[in-house]
Amino acid sequence: MKLLVGGHCPPYRLSTRIVRENQASAQALRSNLVLEDLNVSGMIKNRKLSRAIGDAGWYSFRQMLEGKSIRYGRDFQVISRWEPTSQRCSACGQLGGKKPLNVREWTCLHCGAVHDRDINAAISSR
Repeated sequence: MKLLVGGHCPPYRLSTRIVRENQASAQALRSNLVLEDLNVSGMIKNRKLSRAIGDAGWYSFRQMLEGKSIRYGRDFQVISRWEPTSQRCSACGQLGGKKPLNVREWTCLHCGAVHDRDINAAISSR
């Protein structure tokens, strides 16, 4: 897929790409398209993040993903922002506790598995 000026893909193209790519992998893995409900209004209050988050148009992007999931016959699920997906070990299911945002990798104290925070959250949210 060609990216436009500045290296960004328009949201409507990106949402189609995400749904289509997930459709192919979902047939093999039986997974859904899962989106975490974020506290965007709270994140906008952070001066360092406010402009980038305000410009992103998260709500309209979520609507595009949901609509295209229905159109392509995909399951679409929104999980609560309070679900501890980045804290729960995807190997054993135990909670590892709250971590500061700068901690990108962590080791489960229960089973010893090493996790990347974002990949673990994606696996835990299935």
